Amino acid sequence: MQQLTSRNQRIWFAPELLAEDPQQCFDPTFWQQQGRVIGSAQGRGTTWFVRGDNIEMALRHYRRGGLFGKLVEDAYWFTGWDKTRAAEEFKLLNKLTQGGVRVPRPVAARAIRQGLTYRADLLVEKIPAAKDLVALLERSVLPKENWRAIGTMIRKMHDLQVCHTDLNSHNVLLDSKQQIWLIDFDKCYEQAGEKWKQSNLARLHRSFVKEQGKRGIKFDAQCWQWLLDGYSVN
Repeated sequence: MQQLTSRNQRIWFAPELLAEDPQQCFDPTFWQQQGRVIGSAQGRGTTWFVRGDNIEMALRHYRRGGLFGKLVEDAYWFTGWDKTRAAEEFKLLNKLTQGGVRVPRPVAARAIRQGLTYRADLLVEKIPAAKDLVALLERSVLPKENWRAIGTMIRKMHDLQVCHTDLNSHNVLLDSKQQIWLIDFDKCYEQAGEKWKQSNLARLHRSFVKEQGKRGIKFDAQCWQWLLDGYSVN
């Protein structure tokens, strides 16, 4: 990882992944002008999918949610560069990648300070040909091997003492090679101890049950047991 520093800005980036100018890569217009925008997705704002010289990437600007987000859309209190959401997510993704957890590789992160607040952006690897579990389970059942692989990947994350604060069925992806990916690590963190891990799993289970009632996804007690079997294997 390398870092660019100025008075009111920090940029962290992986030079082996990012061939483009780190100063420009967070501006969607930069990619649009070169005809390298390959798609977009709507959430709390727009996530842009772009084609870099080395890899395809996803560009996201950090935005607040909830009622407070309607008043202060994208500004956060500044308490230190390493405590900005962009820096924390970049470093956490890097730790997970190095630890063998299949997550999007972090490409670049930026924080811009404005007085007592900052705004931030993140550029990560775009996972090719991957779909979230809800989209898949709406159409078909997943075999035992997939469920066990999900459990195994979550266990790897937990063994690194990383708590995914929004572990749900939309944040688990399956690609065309039947590989499991975990995504969306904003506001996630490292945590000591063991007790929280069961709460993490319980949150995931609730999300499956919720989507089963809402969308009729193909999920039952046997699927969950297969996931737990994969989680329990050391």
